[in-house]
Amino acid sequence: MALSALALCSRALLKIGAQPVASLDEGTAEAEVAANLYPGIRDALLSAHPWSFATAQAALARLAAVPRADFAHAFQLPAGFLRALSAGTAGRARGIVYRLQEDRLFTDAEQVALTYVFRPDESAFPPFFASALVARLTAEFCIPLTENSTRAEMLYRLAEAELRVARQADSQQASARVLENFPLISVRG
Repeated sequence: MALSALALCSRALLKIGAQPVASLDEGTAEAEVAANLYPGIRDALLSAHPWSFATAQAALARLAAVPRADFAHAFQLPAGFLRALSAGTAGRARGIVYRLQEDRLFTDAEQVALTYVFRPDESAFPPFFASALVARLTAEFCIPLTENSTRAEMLYRLAEAELRVARQADSQQASARVLENFPLISVRG
């Protein structure tokens, strides 16, 4: 089955013994809970870690309006933006001082390259993330649909374990980062 919001929510509903839904707007209690809770839970889980499949870099477009104080330039954040990881100038997407406000990035730099977490399409979710998301949805759907708080607590613990496994799998998607300019190493000579 291709991943979609509907498929992910249906998997979570099945795990708590509820009926899967054919549409998130079909009018059932299950569909209403899924439609209202899914977007926020998905975005929170995506924002919680710099997932390799949901991390991108972009050169930001500078806005004509100048910030009132503190910084010289304002830049428009990209569509689907969830969380900034770092910002820098062209060729090195880290190292500048910046602040995010509303849907803009403020800095004194003339150009900005941003590394950020974005909201990918569900079809791009790898199996380890989809599993962690379904586990979290299951825990979140439990109380509104079953009113069983003991079961919900157990499902939250399972969801945390799934999230740890997903983070570990994701962290193995790149080579280990090298420490740069670490003072204790520099002192050794």
